[in-house]
Amino acid sequence: MNEQQNVYTREGLPVRPVFDMELLLGLLQETRLGGQVVEDLADAWERWLSLLHVLKLDTGKIRYLLIWLDESVEKEVDEAWAKSATEGFRLNALAQTMCMCTVYQAEPEVQDAGCAPAPRPTEALRQALAAEGVPYQEDGPTLSRRYAVLTHFPFRGACDICVLQPDCPKANGSTDAAFHTVELGLPPLPSEGENPEGGHVH
Repeated sequence: MNEQQNVYTREGLPVRPVFDMELLLGLLQETRLGGQVVEDLADAWERWLSLLHVLKLDTGKIRYLLIWLDESVEKEVDEAWAKSATEGFRLNALAQTMCMCTVYQAEPEVQDAGCAPAPRPTEALRQALAAEGVPYQEDGPTLSRRYAVLTHFPFRGACDICVLQPDCPKANGSTDAAFHTVELGLPPLPSEGENPEGGHVH
C-alpha cells in the first residue's frame, strides 16, 4: 500500500435506494408526470444503480459517508440536456433524487434534520477522497463529481457542524421552498429561448 492508502479505511455499504416519486416531483416542482416519462425515469434509475457508490470512510479520528454517481451519469445528463432542456432537467433531478434517497437510507437522521452537513476538509479526508477518485475541486469544499454527497457518519448534527454554514440559505434563515439542503451540482443552464419545465433547481 502506498502512503495515501494508509491514511484511511473504506467499507462499502449495501444500500440500494428505492425510487421516491414524491421526492423527485418536489425537485421538479411538478405535481404529476406522464406514464412514458415515469417509465423512462424508472429505467434510468435501474441503470444508474450499478453506477452508484456508497462508502464509509474512516480516517482514524473521523468517519464519513461518501456517495457518488459515476461520471458517465453526468455525461448522460449533459447529452440529454443538449437535446432537450426538459429531458435534461428531469434526468438531473433524478440523479439528485438517487443521491438523496441513498443518504436517507444510509443515515435516516439526515432526512429528519433536513440537512446533510458538509464536513471540514482535513488533509486525511482530502487524501481519502483523492484515492477514491472523488477529490475536492481545488481548495474549496465542492467535490469533483457532480452528483455526490459527503457527510459525517454516523450522524453528528446538522447546520451547527456544517462547514458551509456561513453561505447556506437555510442556516441563514431562508424560507425559499426551492432551496434543497442536500446541494448537488447542476448541468449547464438551457440555451436562450429554451426553458425546462418547473425552472432550475437551486
